[in-house]
This record gives sequence, structure tokens and C-alpha cells, in this order.
Amino acid sequence: MNKNIFDKVANLFNQNGYRLYMVGGATRDYLLERPILDYDFVSDATPDEMKKFLLDADFTFSRFGTVRIKVNGVKVDITTLRIESDYVDYRHPGKVIFTKSIKDDYVRRDFTINAIYMDEEYNIIDYCNGLNDLNSKIIRFIGDPDKRIKEDPLRILRAERFEKKLGFKIEDETFKAIERNRHLIDELNPLKIKAELEKMKNEF
Repeated sequence: MNKNIFDKVANLFNQNGYRLYMVGGATRDYLLERPILDYDFVSDATPDEMKKFLLDADFTFSRFGTVRIKVNGVKVDITTLRIESDYVDYRHPGKVIFTKSIKDDYVRRDFTINAIYMDEEYNIIDYCNGLNDLNSKIIRFIGDPDKRIKEDPLRILRAERFEKKLGFKIEDETFKAIERNRHLIDELNPLKIKAELEKMKNEF
């Protein structure tokens, strides 16, 4: 990983009184010593607060808490720590509430291995045994697997993509939930399915 990217953004947020954490695929791949293709950070700063010091950022999706910037020519997504209400369309939450707590934020994520947070000092914050699953090469949904899939059926394809990409095993309850809910893929936008399949294809 280009540590300079995380360090540079973290320093900027710290200088303005906010925290920044690396999470998702960025932390996962960093710990696996794999190339990082997507830089995903979270912060206790809201989009309105970020506007004060991220002057050239893309705020198109700020209503969902996500702001995009470029660092050293690399696109970086920064999302405000948040709580999500029930999903209304198999893809998006009905309501997003910003929070300061990682404990509130992690439960909305898909897999335990994607909910490992790393702070500015590269300390690990892990509320769902994601590091253990990472070391054991296990793909496991956070919480109720059926609920996670019904929130976003695209997670079925993501689980199978990670299984092949990382050489991990899908945990039994996660696998059973995937088979029970596979029909929900039909509810998705075909373009979303195509994009996920393209990712799977391009990674092998």
C-alpha cells in the first residue's frame, strides 16, 4: 500500500480536529499484504464539516455521507461514520444518521473481514472478530446473514468474488443464507450485476 496516501489524509483530518480510519477492502488487503485498489476511509467529520478543508472534493454523494478526493492522483472515498435504517430498494438505506462511533458504524457493513478499522497510528479496531476470520481465511456476514443479503443481494456475488479472489472459504451459515436468498439477485439493477461480474472476471 502507498502508506503516504493514508498518512497524508489522516494528517489533514487531524489538523482540523477530526479522526480518520482506514476500513473495508483497504484494511483487509493491507493486512493480507495485497495491492490496494480501493482506498476507503471513514471519519467522524460530516460532509458539511469536510467542506471547510476539502476544497476540491467531489460532494456528489454527500447526502449518503460519502466524499471523494484525489490524493497523489488516486481516488479516495471518505465516508462519515453512520447508522443506516432499513433498506428500501435492495440497495440503499431509507435513512442515514451520522455518528461518532465505530461501534455504530461497523454493524452496517457486509463481512467481518471488511469491518476491520485501522486508526492513524495503524492500530486495529475490530468489534466482530474480523481479524480472526481474516487469519482463518473465512468469509462471514456480520450479524444475521439473511438480513445482510436482503439489504443488498449484490453481497451474494461479492461473497463469491472474495472467495475466488482471496482463496477463502464461505462460512456455513453464510453459504446457506446465500443459497436461500439467491433469487433476490433478480431484484437488482442488471448493470450492477454486470459490473460485479466484470470485477470477478478481471481479477482472475
